[in-house]
Amino acid sequence: MQKIYDLIIVGGGPGGIASAVEASIFKMDKILMIEKGDNHSQTIRQYYKDSKRVDKDWKGQTVDMIGNVDFFDGTKESTLEYFETLLDADGIETLFNTEVDRVTKEGNIFSVVTPQGDFSAKNVIVAIGRMGKPNKPSYKIPRTIKAVVNFNPYECRGNEKILVVGGGDSAVEYACQLTTINDVTLSYRRDSFSKINDINQEMIERYDQEERLRVRYGIDIESIENAEGKVKVNYNNGFSTVYDRVIYALGGTTPVDFLQKSNIDIDEKDRPIYDEKYQTSVDGLYIAGDIIYDNGGSIAMAINHAYDALQDMIEK
Repeated sequence: MQKIYDLIIVGGGPGGIASAVEASIFKMDKILMIEKGDNHSQTIRQYYKDSKRVDKDWKGQTVDMIGNVDFFDGTKESTLEYFETLLDADGIETLFNTEVDRVTKEGNIFSVVTPQGDFSAKNVIVAIGRMGKPNKPSYKIPRTIKAVVNFNPYECRGNEKILVVGGGDSAVEYACQLTTINDVTLSYRRDSFSKINDINQEMIERYDQEERLRVRYGIDIESIENAEGKVKVNYNNGFSTVYDRVIYALGGTTPVDFLQKSNIDIDEKDRPIYDEKYQTSVDGLYIAGDIIYDNGGSIAMAINHAYDALQDMIEK
């Protein structure tokens, strides 16, 4: 007879880890966390630069922790170590290198479908992020310059003329970090930043005033092309500039196909619909973390989502 888990968690980031820990504290016996990467917290590992600051509060919004899992300011390394400790301490069953195709429900039991087989559960929390599939520009990226057109800063070699495109926290942080050994321009199509936290707002204003980088507001890019191995950027004001490298930091997209295959209702902007306890349109199927937000959310918020979802499950 196939094992039926009390809870299966799809995604091994902060929301997924917190869900597993909360489930253990709430005395759920059979818990499985499934992660498509080879370790937990893939977004932090892949998209956060070494020693990057990790803030508990996000976009200037204070987040009060409500559950059993705490969170605090730190660095990339200390945050990964903390989550490692949480997983180890509770002996939670994990399955890595496994991507979930869909979640279906028959009667009161869910089937979590993967290439390695199907897993059954009474409840499911989907805690997948958005950074795995970065948003890309609408115009074509020529194949001949794809090596110098990136979606994170980790291919930069130093002493390069770099354009960072975007208006969120990641764009600002990438641009400021790269100024130490590069000539950096940050391009944002709007007239001012509205999506970044207070710390990054102060930082970008200071870097701009000190001429450590250039910020180009209110200008959009129409196309890019190969200029002898470099990137020629054509702006909508008729001007063009050649850069050694272009980095797009445009956020990530909600995995719409997964949501639809799992019969989760979505709104007109392809966002999952959920109630105040983060339960979707499917009874017993919850969401947590970045998948909830248009432009990503904080780690602390994801941890709080997990507590609310588990509390709702236990009360049923």
